[in-house]
Amino acid sequence: MREESTPPTIDMDGWVCPMPLRDAPNIVMGHGGGGAMSGELIEHLFLPAFGAAADAGMGDSAVLTLGGARLAFSTDSFVVKPMVFPGGSIGDLAVNGTVNDLAMSGARPMVLSTAFILEEGTALAEIARVAEAIGTAALAAGVTLVTGDTKVVDSGHGDGVYVNTAGIGLVPDGVDIGPRRARVGDAVLVSGEIGLHGVAVLSCREGLEFGTTVLSDTAPLHGLVAAMLATGADVHTLRDPTRGGVAAALNEIAGTSGVGVSLDERTLPVPDGVRDACGLLGLDPLYVANEGKLVAFVAAGDAERVLAAMRDHPLGAKSEIIGTCVAEHPGMVVAKTALGGTRVVDLPAGEQLPRIC
Repeated sequence: MREESTPPTIDMDGWVCPMPLRDAPNIVMGHGGGGAMSGELIEHLFLPAFGAAADAGMGDSAVLTLGGARLAFSTDSFVVKPMVFPGGSIGDLAVNGTVNDLAMSGARPMVLSTAFILEEGTALAEIARVAEAIGTAALAAGVTLVTGDTKVVDSGHGDGVYVNTAGIGLVPDGVDIGPRRARVGDAVLVSGEIGLHGVAVLSCREGLEFGTTVLSDTAPLHGLVAAMLATGADVHTLRDPTRGGVAAALNEIAGTSGVGVSLDERTLPVPDGVRDACGLLGLDPLYVANEGKLVAFVAAGDAERVLAAMRDHPLGAKSEIIGTCVAEHPGMVVAKTALGGTRVVDLPAGEQLPRIC
């Protein structure tokens, strides 16, 4: 009788070859959602495929020293549908999104590139509207559009207009902001009402009404960041909570720095329109996207000073301290509920609201 051999044991936990989707062999919408699936795609496909050519940081922006100058560099692509929504458009997002990624390194944004992927058959008037919005937003943010590219794809192989922007900013001497700098004891602040952008896009796309018009909060945040840094406070970490909302941003920072984050849900600035929409649709405002807000991790002794500076700025008037960094549950975010209980705020797996930027 032939003796059967024992099948080899496969260590799935150690799998880091360029084949990321253990449960799905093809790309799905959730891989662009900024949550766990996006992280898995980067960790298991892109980074192994890039090999030694990749910088391990791979953040929303990178701080580089070139020719003696400290520069922040970032790139982002925008595929939001619809292209125009209450409070903004894909043109506003294309500028403000990249400006804000640079600002989260403490940089002063200077120049942007613009690249367009246009679908055959798209009305020139629509493209002009997007281009005009980009020009207006760039002037408002004080950045110059210095280079770009245009490609056209066959009808049915795009969705009107896709935009990519890349940006470079100057990082002041002495500024050191990054996700690894979060420390136990830090106060966690948010610069205003959350969830506005995601609900604005959803209401327009699905034709939903929530009793009031919710406008996107898209805005450039580098002026607010400059006001925070001007206090002389020790600002450890900044993040703009776009895809995946505040929950995703806090989980990424907690995971990178190894601290726990304890939130107080009673302090979260959730506007009535967002609260009503989320209640109707079964969504959690913590996971809904923002395009004009930031979360900050600041040394506890500096928190009130930074909060006052934020509230003095037009884009931070409704800022709040929403939590603190703790030694318990490292790498996790836990929220104290209004009823006195606690709940774990996980990193979202995919995306609740597809194509919000």
